[in-house]
Amino acid sequence: MSLLSWGPASLTPVAAPADDGPGNPWFSWRYVHENADTIGTALRFHAGLTAQTVLLALVVAVPLAVVAYWIKPLTAPILALSGILYTIPSLALLSLLAPLVGTTSTTSVLIALVMYALLVLVRNSLAGLTQVPPEVIDAATGMGYGRFGRLLRVELPLALPGILTGLRLATVSTVALVTVGSLIGQGGLGDLILGGFRNNFYKAEILTGTLLCVGLALVLDLILAGLGRALTPWTRGRTA
Repeated sequence: MSLLSWGPASLTPVAAPADDGPGNPWFSWRYVHENADTIGTALRFHAGLTAQTVLLALVVAVPLAVVAYWIKPLTAPILALSGILYTIPSLALLSLLAPLVGTTSTTSVLIALVMYALLVLVRNSLAGLTQVPPEVIDAATGMGYGRFGRLLRVELPLALPGILTGLRLATVSTVALVTVGSLIGQGGLGDLILGGFRNNFYKAEILTGTLLCVGLALVLDLILAGLGRALTPWTRGRTA
Protein backbone atom coordinates (compact mmCIF):
# COMPACT_ATOMS: atom_id res chain seq x y z
CA MET A 1 0.00 0.00 0.00
CA SER A 2 1.44 3.37 -0.95
CA LEU A 3 1.61 6.30 1.43
CA LEU A 4 -0.83 8.37 -0.63
CA SER A 5 -3.44 5.64 -0.66
CA TRP A 6 -3.45 5.25 3.13
CA GLY A 7 -6.40 6.76 5.00
CA PRO A 8 -10.02 7.64 4.22
CA ALA A 9 -11.04 8.67 0.73
CA SER A 10 -10.64 12.35 -0.09
CA LEU A 11 -13.66 14.63 0.37
CA THR A 12 -12.50 16.79 -2.51
CA PRO A 13 -13.55 16.41 -6.17
CA VAL A 14 -12.16 13.44 -8.01
CA ALA A 15 -11.51 15.28 -11.27
CA ALA A 16 -10.37 18.73 -12.32
CA PRO A 17 -13.09 20.95 -13.84
CA ALA A 18 -13.08 20.59 -17.60
CA ASP A 19 -13.08 24.35 -18.24
CA ASP A 20 -10.11 25.16 -15.99
CA GLY A 21 -8.15 26.04 -19.07
CA PRO A 22 -5.39 24.16 -20.83
CA GLY A 23 -3.29 21.71 -18.88
CA ASN A 24 -3.40 21.46 -15.14
CA PRO A 25 -3.40 25.06 -13.77
CA TRP A 26 -1.91 25.89 -10.39
CA PHE A 27 -4.93 27.96 -9.44
CA SER A 28 -8.60 27.80 -10.37
CA TRP A 29 -11.30 30.18 -9.19
CA ARG A 30 -13.82 27.66 -10.47
CA TYR A 31 -12.41 24.99 -8.16
CA VAL A 32 -12.49 27.42 -5.21
CA HIS A 33 -16.06 28.53 -5.99
CA GLU A 34 -17.46 25.04 -6.49
CA ASN A 35 -15.76 23.65 -3.39
CA ALA A 36 -16.19 26.63 -1.08
CA ASP A 37 -18.03 24.56 1.54
CA THR A 38 -15.36 21.84 1.60
CA ILE A 39 -12.56 24.40 1.73
CA GLY A 40 -14.32 26.36 4.49
CA THR A 41 -14.87 23.20 6.54
CA ALA A 42 -11.20 22.25 6.17
CA LEU A 43 -10.08 25.76 7.14
CA ARG A 44 -12.28 25.83 10.24
CA PHE A 45 -11.09 22.37 11.29
CA HIS A 46 -7.46 23.38 10.76
CA ALA A 47 -7.81 26.59 12.78
CA GLY A 48 -9.75 24.85 15.55
CA LEU A 49 -7.27 22.00 15.89
CA THR A 50 -4.40 24.50 15.96
CA ALA A 51 -6.08 26.52 18.71
CA GLN A 52 -6.81 23.42 20.80
CA THR A 53 -3.23 22.22 20.39
CA VAL A 54 -1.60 25.49 21.42
CA LEU A 55 -3.89 26.01 24.42
CA LEU A 56 -3.38 22.47 25.73
CA ALA A 57 0.37 22.66 25.16
CA LEU A 58 0.50 25.99 26.98
CA VAL A 59 -1.38 24.54 29.96
CA VAL A 60 1.16 21.71 30.17
CA ALA A 61 4.31 23.64 29.23
CA VAL A 62 4.13 26.59 31.64
CA PRO A 63 3.89 24.41 34.79
CA LEU A 64 6.74 22.25 33.46
CA ALA A 65 8.83 25.39 32.89
CA VAL A 66 8.05 26.58 36.43
CA VAL A 67 9.13 23.22 37.86
CA ALA A 68 12.34 23.38 35.81
CA TYR A 69 12.86 26.97 37.02
CA TRP A 70 12.32 26.16 40.68
CA ILE A 71 14.03 22.76 40.86
CA LYS A 72 17.32 23.09 39.00
CA PRO A 73 18.18 19.34 38.96
CA LEU A 74 14.99 18.76 36.95
CA THR A 75 15.78 21.37 34.29
CA ALA A 76 17.89 19.11 32.09
CA PRO A 77 15.52 16.09 32.28
CA ILE A 78 12.47 18.22 31.43
CA LEU A 79 14.20 19.86 28.47
CA ALA A 80 15.57 16.51 27.33
CA LEU A 81 12.13 14.88 27.52
CA SER A 82 10.47 17.63 25.50
CA GLY A 83 13.31 17.40 22.98
CA ILE A 84 12.96 13.65 22.65
CA LEU A 85 9.20 13.96 22.07
CA TYR A 86 9.91 16.44 19.29
CA THR A 87 12.23 14.02 17.50
CA ILE A 88 9.69 11.17 17.21
CA PRO A 89 8.64 10.92 13.53
CA SER A 90 5.02 11.95 13.09
CA LEU A 91 4.04 8.72 11.33
CA ALA A 92 5.56 6.63 14.09
CA LEU A 93 3.88 8.77 16.75
CA LEU A 94 0.46 8.40 15.12
CA SER A 95 1.02 4.66 14.91
CA LEU A 96 1.94 4.50 18.60
CA LEU A 97 -1.19 6.45 19.57
CA ALA A 98 -3.52 4.49 17.31
CA PRO A 99 -4.09 1.56 19.73
CA LEU A 100 -5.03 4.02 22.49
CA VAL A 101 -7.34 6.48 20.72
CA GLY A 102 -8.09 4.93 17.34
CA THR A 103 -6.46 4.90 13.94
CA THR A 104 -8.43 7.81 12.46
CA SER A 105 -9.24 9.84 15.56
CA THR A 106 -8.78 13.59 15.85
CA THR A 107 -7.59 12.93 19.40
CA SER A 108 -4.51 11.08 18.15
CA VAL A 109 -3.55 14.05 15.97
CA LEU A 110 -4.22 16.45 18.85
CA ILE A 111 -2.03 14.50 21.27
CA ALA A 112 0.79 14.29 18.73
CA LEU A 113 0.63 18.02 17.99
CA VAL A 114 0.63 18.91 21.70
CA MET A 115 3.74 16.78 22.20
CA TYR A 116 5.49 18.57 19.34
CA ALA A 117 4.52 22.03 20.65
CA LEU A 118 5.87 21.34 24.14
CA LEU A 119 9.53 21.76 23.19
CA VAL A 120 9.14 25.33 21.94
CA LEU A 121 6.80 26.40 24.72
CA VAL A 122 8.79 24.88 27.59
CA ARG A 123 12.10 26.32 26.37
CA ASN A 124 10.74 29.81 25.77
CA SER A 125 8.76 29.88 29.04
CA LEU A 126 11.84 28.79 30.97
CA ALA A 127 13.98 31.36 29.15
CA GLY A 128 11.47 34.06 30.04
CA LEU A 129 11.51 33.08 33.71
CA THR A 130 15.29 32.92 33.96
CA GLN A 131 15.60 36.39 32.43
CA VAL A 132 13.72 38.06 35.28
CA PRO A 133 16.32 40.38 36.90
CA PRO A 134 17.58 39.09 40.29
CA GLU A 135 17.14 42.53 41.85
CA VAL A 136 13.45 42.45 40.96
CA ILE A 137 13.11 39.05 42.64
CA ASP A 138 14.97 40.34 45.69
CA ALA A 139 12.72 43.40 45.84
CA ALA A 140 9.59 41.24 45.60
CA THR A 141 10.92 38.98 48.34
CA GLY A 142 11.65 42.01 50.49
CA MET A 143 8.06 43.17 50.00
CA GLY A 144 6.88 39.93 51.56
CA TYR A 145 5.96 37.89 48.49
CA GLY A 146 6.25 34.14 48.94
CA ARG A 147 7.31 31.76 46.19
CA PHE A 148 3.86 31.45 44.62
CA GLY A 149 2.95 35.10 45.12
CA ARG A 150 6.24 36.18 43.53
CA LEU A 151 5.66 33.79 40.65
CA LEU A 152 2.14 34.96 39.92
CA ARG A 153 2.57 38.68 40.60
CA VAL A 154 6.13 39.32 39.41
CA GLU A 155 7.96 36.53 37.59
CA LEU A 156 5.29 35.24 35.19
CA PRO A 157 4.22 38.75 34.11
CA LEU A 158 7.85 39.68 33.42
CA ALA A 159 8.37 36.36 31.59
CA LEU A 160 5.35 37.02 29.40
CA PRO A 161 7.35 38.29 26.37
CA GLY A 162 9.31 35.02 26.27
CA ILE A 163 6.17 32.94 26.74
CA LEU A 164 4.40 34.81 23.95
CA THR A 165 7.37 34.35 21.64
CA GLY A 166 7.15 30.61 22.24
CA LEU A 167 3.40 30.76 21.70
CA ARG A 168 3.85 32.41 18.32
CA LEU A 169 6.47 29.89 17.23
CA ALA A 170 4.37 26.96 18.43
CA THR A 171 1.27 28.29 16.67
CA VAL A 172 2.97 28.77 13.31
CA SER A 173 4.67 25.37 13.46
CA THR A 174 1.42 23.70 14.52
CA VAL A 175 -0.42 25.15 11.51
CA ALA A 176 2.13 23.38 9.31
CA LEU A 177 2.13 20.16 11.34
CA VAL A 178 -1.68 19.79 11.29
CA THR A 179 -1.35 18.80 7.63
CA VAL A 180 0.34 15.57 8.76
CA GLY A 181 -3.05 14.51 10.12
CA SER A 182 -4.26 14.18 6.53
CA LEU A 183 -2.59 10.76 6.48
CA ILE A 184 -5.40 9.56 8.77
CA GLY A 185 -8.06 11.89 7.34
CA GLN A 186 -7.75 14.53 10.10
CA GLY A 187 -5.50 17.10 8.45
CA GLY A 188 -7.80 20.02 7.72
CA LEU A 189 -6.22 21.89 4.83
CA GLY A 190 -3.72 19.05 4.52
CA ASP A 191 -6.62 16.91 3.27
CA LEU A 192 -6.89 19.28 0.30
CA ILE A 193 -3.17 18.99 -0.41
CA LEU A 194 -3.17 15.21 -0.15
CA GLY A 195 -6.42 15.08 -2.13
CA GLY A 196 -4.70 16.97 -4.94
CA PHE A 197 -1.98 14.33 -5.09
CA ARG A 198 -4.58 11.57 -5.12
CA ASN A 199 -6.54 13.42 -7.79
CA ASN A 200 -4.01 12.96 -10.56
CA PHE A 201 -1.78 15.70 -9.10
CA TYR A 202 -4.47 18.38 -9.40
CA LYS A 203 -2.36 21.49 -8.86
CA ALA A 204 -5.20 23.91 -8.07
CA GLU A 205 -6.32 21.78 -5.13
CA ILE A 206 -2.77 21.47 -3.81
CA LEU A 207 -1.99 25.18 -4.11
CA THR A 208 -5.31 26.24 -2.57
CA GLY A 209 -4.62 24.16 0.54
CA THR A 210 -1.03 25.41 0.70
CA LEU A 211 -1.92 29.10 0.35
CA LEU A 212 -4.60 28.84 3.01
CA CYS A 213 -2.13 27.16 5.39
CA VAL A 214 0.37 29.98 4.91
CA GLY A 215 -2.35 32.61 5.23
CA LEU A 216 -3.74 31.04 8.40
CA ALA A 217 -0.26 30.98 9.97
CA LEU A 218 0.30 34.65 9.12
CA VAL A 219 -3.09 35.72 10.48
CA LEU A 220 -2.66 33.81 13.75
CA ASP A 221 0.88 35.16 14.17
CA LEU A 222 -0.34 38.74 13.68
CA ILE A 223 -3.14 38.19 16.20
CA LEU A 224 -0.69 36.87 18.79
CA ALA A 225 1.77 39.68 18.07
CA GLY A 226 -1.00 42.21 18.68
CA LEU A 227 -2.02 40.37 21.85
CA GLY A 228 1.57 40.46 23.01
CA ARG A 229 1.82 44.22 22.48
CA ALA A 230 -1.40 44.72 24.40
CA LEU A 231 -0.33 42.54 27.34
CA THR A 232 3.27 43.80 27.58
CA PRO A 233 3.13 47.57 27.04
CA TRP A 234 6.43 48.03 28.90
CA THR A 235 8.34 46.32 26.09
CA ARG A 236 7.40 48.95 23.50
CA GLY A 237 9.78 51.49 25.01
CA ARG A 238 12.69 49.04 24.77
CA THR A 239 12.27 48.53 21.03
CA ALA A 240 11.39 52.14 20.13
